Amino acid sequence: MADIDWKDALAAGYYPLGDSQIAAIVTFLEMRAPAPPRATAPTSLTYVPFGPSDANAYRALYRAVGEQWGWFSRLAWSDEQFLDHFSNEAVAAFHVKDQAGTVGIVELDARAADETELAFFGVVPERIGTGLAAIMMDFAIARAFARPIARFFVHTCTLDHPAALRFYEKSGFRGYKRAVEIATDPRVAGLLPGNAFPHFPRL
Repeated sequence: MADIDWKDALAAGYYPLGDSQIAAIVTFLEMRAPAPPRATAPTSLTYVPFGPSDANAYRALYRAVGEQWGWFSRLAWSDEQFLDHFSNEAVAAFHVKDQAGTVGIVELDARAADETELAFFGVVPERIGTGLAAIMMDFAIARAFARPIARFFVHTCTLDHPAALRFYEKSGFRGYKRAVEIATDPRVAGLLPGNAFPHFPRL
């Protein structure tokens, strides 16, 4: 592919970004009725809810799961924002564990009257590919549809695990919209270390 001529104008379909910016294609997905359970074998997982005063514990797990993929939005939150967010009974975030230790995170936001968002969902690096994500998703779906809602929705992007989109589709979600998200690189902003999510180059 020919190089871009930066002196004049970008070729059709290209959009400039500042050196401190990142961009990702975001896919929005939804589920209108509970999908059948995916897990084929029972595994004992414990879902420990985060409370309003658990900001540091939440940040630590959020980093453990998401640093490799560039998760950063919650790292910019103050303790007061966490207090306000998790004081709402319609918001539920869980530290997921098994006998060996930490597995991942599940966060559900049910503040809307007729829908629930899967706000964050992920598995720690050393447990990816073990089948635990399917068990966690069964839990998330069952909890979301425990009240009468019109849809359960989530979004993922091209900064996430390469298999994330397919995982959500296999779990019963269907894509309905795409968008481009542009943000300040969290490594430049100091929210993540410079070697975080190396699959996305830092300028």
